[in-house]
Amino acid sequence: MAVSKKLSYTQRTLRECRARGYICDKAEKFNAYAGPFGRREDLFGFIDIIILDPQKGIVAIQSTGPSGHAQHRKAILENEFALEWLKCGGKIEIWSWRKLLKHKGGKLRLWIPRIEPITANMFGKEDTKF
Repeated sequence: MAVSKKLSYTQRTLRECRARGYICDKAEKFNAYAGPFGRREDLFGFIDIIILDPQKGIVAIQSTGPSGHAQHRKAILENEFALEWLKCGGKIEIWSWRKLLKHKGGKLRLWIPRIEPITANMFGKEDTKF
C-alpha cells in the first residue's frame, strides 16, 4: 500500500522547475531560534527558490497556494530588497499553485501553477526607471 505524501508548494515548484530544465535550488532556510517552534525564512524576505535559465536569466520565485497569492504580491511590492533585485538584473515571479480540472466535464484535477511576473513599474515609485 503506497502512502500518499502531500508536497509543499516549494517542493512542487522545485519539481516543476527541474521538469522544465531550469537549474534551481531553495533559498529559504529554517531558523530554529525564531519563535517557540522555529520558522522558515525567505532569502531577502521574499525568495523561496532561485532558478538559472539562459532564456529567463536569474529568477527569484515566491511559491504559494491560491489563497496566499495577493498577500505575497503585496509583501514583495513592500519589500525593500525586491526593487534592488530587479535593478541588478534579476527577475521575480510568484508561483501560486491550484488544482484545476484537466478536461472540461472531467473529474481529474491537476496541480497547475499561476505564474505572475513582478516588474519594476508595479512598485509605483519614481526611481523604478533604470
